[in-house]
Amino acid sequence: MEPSPSLIPGYANAKATRAYAEEHMAAGHAADGHYSEYLRVKMRLSSLGVGTFGGAATPEVDARISAIVARALKTGINVIDTGAHYRYGRSLAAVGAGVRAALAEGVPREAMFLISKGGFLTLRGGPPEDMNAWFEREIVAQGLGAREHLAKGAHLLTPEYINYQIELSRSLMGVETLDAFVVDQPEVHIPEIGKEMTNRKLEPVFALLERAVREKRIRAYGISTFEGLRVETDAKMFQSLTSMQGLAERAAQEVTGDDVARHHFKLAMLPFNQVMLEGFTRFNTATGKGNVASALQAAHQLEVFMMASHTLLKGHLGRQSVDVVAERLADYPNAAQRALQFNRSTPGLGTSLVGISDPEHLDDLLAVAARPPLERKDYLGMYQKAE
Repeated sequence: MEPSPSLIPGYANAKATRAYAEEHMAAGHAADGHYSEYLRVKMRLSSLGVGTFGGAATPEVDARISAIVARALKTGINVIDTGAHYRYGRSLAAVGAGVRAALAEGVPREAMFLISKGGFLTLRGGPPEDMNAWFEREIVAQGLGAREHLAKGAHLLTPEYINYQIELSRSLMGVETLDAFVVDQPEVHIPEIGKEMTNRKLEPVFALLERAVREKRIRAYGISTFEGLRVETDAKMFQSLTSMQGLAERAAQEVTGDDVARHHFKLAMLPFNQVMLEGFTRFNTATGKGNVASALQAAHQLEVFMMASHTLLKGHLGRQSVDVVAERLADYPNAAQRALQFNRSTPGLGTSLVGISDPEHLDDLLAVAARPPLERKDYLGMYQKAE
């Protein structure tokens, strides 16, 4: 597939992200430890990233998000997360405008790690008056899916729809290649069709994503979950990183015709914060390497880069900290900065994402980036006290 000449070429690479990290550490924007190693490819990704989920679907918020993305990229934050359905598709273009502004001020595309997501219906222009008519016209008639493929009335797991959302993301963000494309909350299908059928739906989606990697439309893919990686092993909603990689391996073999093809399932997201600690504390994942590990440990062993969502727990942890965090991080000026520092100091967590649509909130992110993460013993000491 030939890229459009109007799309920005390039994707994150080791040389540019390392130069970016060194530049921002030298400038005092980023402290030692702010950048995580992305798997084994020597790329450096910021320990905090900007998310773009929240905010009204208005031009004013579009402009704010664009300004936030541009300023973040210029000030040591090189991970930007969005989704094809965020703000009815408007966040994609807002991110694109921010990326172009940062490029114009000298930030190379190769230093940025840009993520989009798919699965939930985009509903461009806002919720339709007649959802059934919209679905027939925009989904069924376009060959993107059928009503029986829909979960929660809002989520489609078909290769055709995921491909549409990849193309929408590339087009509106204005980039030739996404650094990662993430299937958002595939577990919402489990209550309706069961885990086995959900995984059967995921495999052709993963095959489509493997083809997209070969076509240089994306560089890697993964899943974002709400419950899937946090619950007990025997819970209905549990999703194992090990089994996800198994699906990805089969998809890669099918796409390439090569029995030893390497898959590109390289990224996973789960909610993690002072209250939702399961990704670190719950040992629920058989890694296939002779042990059972937490989701964060398993990700490290399986070479999956783990990101946190819900870092501020929908804003609650921006106003109040858990007691032990408030006590141990008392020298931070507010609860938001304590929440950010808690998350980015968690062993095994590569990047913590924070949804920002208010420019002032970016100040907290940048303030924490300029301080080193907690020492491991100080971080773990908060858990011992909590017991």
